[in-house]
Amino acid sequence: MSDTADLGPIVKRGDEVTAEPVDAAEGLSKAVLIDESDGAPHFAMRRFELAAGAEVPRHTNAVEHEQYVLAGEYVVGIGDTEHAVSPGDALLIPAGAEHWYRNEGDEAGAFICVVPNGDDTIELVE
Repeated sequence: MSDTADLGPIVKRGDEVTAEPVDAAEGLSKAVLIDESDGAPHFAMRRFELAAGAEVPRHTNAVEHEQYVLAGEYVVGIGDTEHAVSPGDALLIPAGAEHWYRNEGDEAGAFICVVPNGDDTIELVE
């Protein structure tokens, strides 16, 4: 049996999840949709919103990120390459890869981000 065999289903409605500002970047908010506190044994699912005109500084994370763009058009830099993304695009940002975000558009960008549970060290790159 898997370690998820005893878990019951979890359904959260959008109005039950509160988004909080992210300290590292003005104009970025994060809502934790599902994580360890809900009994999810392996991954956390989060929804981020990047306001029009907002930027997230270049940084690294100790864990990989899988992302799915929900709304808006914005730029994601990974390593030395910039990628213009829009709804329906999916990204893999490997653990340790330098990355950043820039929303030059007139509307907010939004994406789902899935990461492994556990510790994640975030380091800003100068």
